Amino acid sequence: MTAKLDPFAAAPLLMKSWFATSNAVNTSLEPSLVELVKIRASQINQCANCINMHTADARAQGETEQRLYLLSAWREAPCYTSRERAALEWTEALTRLSEGHSHEATYEALDAEFSREEQVKLTLMINVINGWNRIAVGFGLWYETPAKAAA
Repeated sequence: MTAKLDPFAAAPLLMKSWFATSNAVNTSLEPSLVELVKIRASQINQCANCINMHTADARAQGETEQRLYLLSAWREAPCYTSRERAALEWTEALTRLSEGHSHEATYEALDAEFSREEQVKLTLMINVINGWNRIAVGFGLWYETPAKAAA
């Protein structure tokens, strides 16, 4: 994939601000949950760059191969907690807004597992990863993961 442009070079001040916001949101919940949500949204959005990046990040934080491989079929896999399931369902609902589904049951599951503040943090994180997916796909970005670059 050839990048169409480097958004950090084209709009450095805005991208610096976007990056800072992204970092603040990403550190607001537990790291393992954050990475699962980022990967799942990126799978839905078919963002190879972000799938590559966040699976590497998840592995570096100790995530298992099994849970990474089963993420696209998380509903049928018994290896996710009820909190993770609620977050993944909320991620799918917000990432697939255009499909027009009712989100009442999804919100009830979210409300049972996350405080009001955590709900906002998770929703902001889902918005951020969806934004990154659109930036990466739109501009054809590909960043090698540190492990790959070192090899």
